[in-house]
Amino acid sequence: MPNPGLSTVTPIVNVGFRSTNIWVVGAGTTRLLVDLGWVGMMGALQHELRRKDIPLDAIRAGFATHYHIDHAGCAEDLKRHGMALWVFEEQVPSVDGLSRWVKPGEPFTPIRSEGNVLLRCVDSRRALADLGIAGEVIPTPGHSPCSVSLVLNSGACFTGDLTPEAMVGSEDRTVVRASWDRLRALGARTVYPGHAAPYPMPPA
Repeated sequence: MPNPGLSTVTPIVNVGFRSTNIWVVGAGTTRLLVDLGWVGMMGALQHELRRKDIPLDAIRAGFATHYHIDHAGCAEDLKRHGMALWVFEEQVPSVDGLSRWVKPGEPFTPIRSEGNVLLRCVDSRRALADLGIAGEVIPTPGHSPCSVSLVLNSGACFTGDLTPEAMVGSEDRTVVRASWDRLRALGARTVYPGHAAPYPMPPA
């Protein structure tokens, strides 16, 4: 259940680059990073954080909406700078598989299991509340089996690469539709996607 003691007004800042959004959620010294940058681009991510006046050590936790190279590439680098990496149960099989998409010679830091925070989506509300954020992470397969999305009590939702229902191609349309229906059921009103500007939640 939502915690009435948490504010529903949550700052959201985009620190993404190379056409991929990376969302900083929250304020002060307890911020959350939604998506974790391109492989080998930790320097660019640090630059964007400085440009937006967000201290790296204010990023207390972060997670990838799914384990592709443009959304989880800096995960281990961020861990080494003190960020707690949240890995949801649905994502565990995909973490090790990220390496196979990395081109030879790319400066990728493989993700180690040590230090990761394994979470169930049903426990995400409590973990977010510890950061002062009111919301919930839910499974939203469609683009990939390991995809998850964050829905804030404010109605903002962070969907990564979840395919819009009107653009379904090779994906399973039924799976995609069910994921969007879950987001709507949680009160999602504004979509913060992985590769576009925010937009209003489309009707079912």
